Amino acid sequence: MKRLLKRLLIIVAVCLLPLPAVNAQNPPVESQPPETQYLPAFDSQTRAASFETQTDLAVTVITDQLSAPWGLVELSDGRLLVTQKQGDLVIVNLADGSVSDPIGGFEGVTSQGQGGLLDLALAPDFDKSRLIYVTFSQVIAGGNLTAVGRGKLAADEQRIEQFEVIFQAGPAYEGTQHYGSRLVFDSLSNLFVTTGERSDPSMRDQAQSLDSYLGKVLYLTEEGTAVEGNESPIYTVGHRNVQGLAIAPDTGEIWISEMGPRGGDELNLLIDGQNYGWPVVSYGIEYSGEPIKDGQSRHDGFTEPVYYWDPVIAPSGMAFYDSQIIEEWQGNLFIGALKGKHIARLLIQNQQVVAEERLLLEEGERFRDVLIGSDGALYAITDSGKLYQVKKKN
Repeated sequence: MKRLLKRLLIIVAVCLLPLPAVNAQNPPVESQPPETQYLPAFDSQTRAASFETQTDLAVTVITDQLSAPWGLVELSDGRLLVTQKQGDLVIVNLADGSVSDPIGGFEGVTSQGQGGLLDLALAPDFDKSRLIYVTFSQVIAGGNLTAVGRGKLAADEQRIEQFEVIFQAGPAYEGTQHYGSRLVFDSLSNLFVTTGERSDPSMRDQAQSLDSYLGKVLYLTEEGTAVEGNESPIYTVGHRNVQGLAIAPDTGEIWISEMGPRGGDELNLLIDGQNYGWPVVSYGIEYSGEPIKDGQSRHDGFTEPVYYWDPVIAPSGMAFYDSQIIEEWQGNLFIGALKGKHIARLLIQNQQVVAEERLLLEEGERFRDVLIGSDGALYAITDSGKLYQVKKKN
């Protein structure tokens, strides 16, 4: 009942927001033909009108010395803590661009394929506890899986101490793809965690099974158990590979970005207990060009994506802009695009994507994760090892 009341309050709050001053007649930012012949379920579900940031921006590469970075968070002193796929953390000092020596202490990480040390989140009481939560691909009997662990950043910042695994998203599988793996704490100090369905056709149906943690969004306590009042850690089902997760600061809505196959990347608004359809329905097709299952893009009983991209941009980490520094960005959602090689800026009103912009397209980088700093700047890491800062020009 409490969750239902919260969702109703969120819907009312969002509906009261004013509509933005965007010209709906602007052409969509996507100019390439789609990969599929599917039609959207409603007008705003894909290819929203384009718009452009009017604020003069300064774009700086803070460092290019990262090694396959995957996730980043900001420490209370303004430095950035970054995971590196091979299994360690580094701290970046924004003042001079210096990068610390690798910080180790994570056991059981396999970095084959899409695996490795992936996302991270600071404990709500980090300044006291020093606890850092991470997701990673862990080798266990029978294969590997997405695991959630936590450990203490030592006082001298040289290592992780007392590292422990608090949750394993089984079943294990001998594969190297689709670990999902974003995690975010909510206002109740509980943890949302995303997983992938491990990609291979033989594993896809795990996304629909309530006996499996693959292809799910999970809701956990700080100790890695189901939140009180819930029989299961499973929050939503039917996901392919969720690599973006963010909570809207003004409404508390939980949003995810989800990688589709060939066509059909999705932006979804999460509702507890809902089924998002993969692999029964999809706005994408197989890489071979064949349909997914019966070739249905939607069906009764499955929750529609708020938005989808066709062709794909491969959306990854994302964040809502919650600063006053760049006024026109307030409340906008920023998503790193891997295949698209840009940062997508989305204007969302009344749970619809009103407009879309593509930032830093000229850089030609695979943007893995984004962060809104306490200084109002947008930070982004790339697969090539760069950390970008995008801020209002002085």
